[in-house]
Amino acid sequence: MSVLSLDYCLPFAFGLDHPEGVAWGLDGFVYAGGEAGQFYRVGLDGQVMQIATTDGFILGLALDADSAIYACVVGKPAVVRVAPNGTVTPYSLGTPQRPMVSPNYPVFDRAGNLYVSDSGQWKKNNGAVFRVRPDGVTELWNTVVTNFPNGMALAPKEDALYIACSTPKPSVVRLPITADGSAGTPETVIELPEAVPDGLAFDSVGDLYIACYAPNRIYRFSSTSRLDVLIEDWENTIIAGPANIAFCGADHTTMVISSLSRWHLTRVELGVRGLPLHYPHLGHNFSSR
Repeated sequence: MSVLSLDYCLPFAFGLDHPEGVAWGLDGFVYAGGEAGQFYRVGLDGQVMQIATTDGFILGLALDADSAIYACVVGKPAVVRVAPNGTVTPYSLGTPQRPMVSPNYPVFDRAGNLYVSDSGQWKKNNGAVFRVRPDGVTELWNTVVTNFPNGMALAPKEDALYIACSTPKPSVVRLPITADGSAGTPETVIELPEAVPDGLAFDSVGDLYIACYAPNRIYRFSSTSRLDVLIEDWENTIIAGPANIAFCGADHTTMVISSLSRWHLTRVELGVRGLPLHYPHLGHNFSSR
């Protein structure tokens, strides 16, 4: 497979503050975060609106059925919920025994559980994965995958979490979800030496896309275990520090890429449908908290 030409990659949303997290909402907008705590709502036409702000650097994002945002915030550290009206409230701080250190990326499952990677400290191998139940109770779900767990993607059959481990041994790890909901024994899916894997996303045929903050590269790892370079930008301009990726649009065939090293988002029409994410109905839980 040949590398996709950058001519097909269109920067389309400008003036964002070093966006890392990017996600698609059911309301038809892209959502992104900023370095100084900004939350952005972005149209696929490039229109940008800042809808809220908080303290800290916004990393990964997930959304529920009401288009409320669940965001990992470094500096608090916490996962916060941003209501559609812009109100920001804490959603999880970790557990009393193990507070969050560097919450990085959230993933909802079908039941409304929110899995959250906590990267820990750079090269300290003290990361973890939390699970926040729909009733708001947080549990420390995994303490085995510790080497800077970063972006995550739920497997198509929901039987595993795929986790990008950024350092010291860059790789993608498959962490099984057992029948009783606990974490199984992890296995390394692929090693990516001299790279910093960051964001993950599946398409509808089971291929896994891996965004690497360094080098400026996005891989496609097929369901038959073939690794290809999909996009790369050695000039660090159009794809610049790609941290997170999301399949967007009504047909989920538009990949939106964050550029952590710059001030824009980039879109690519891939012609392949992304795996639909889960958007749970959680609004009723907040009236009772």
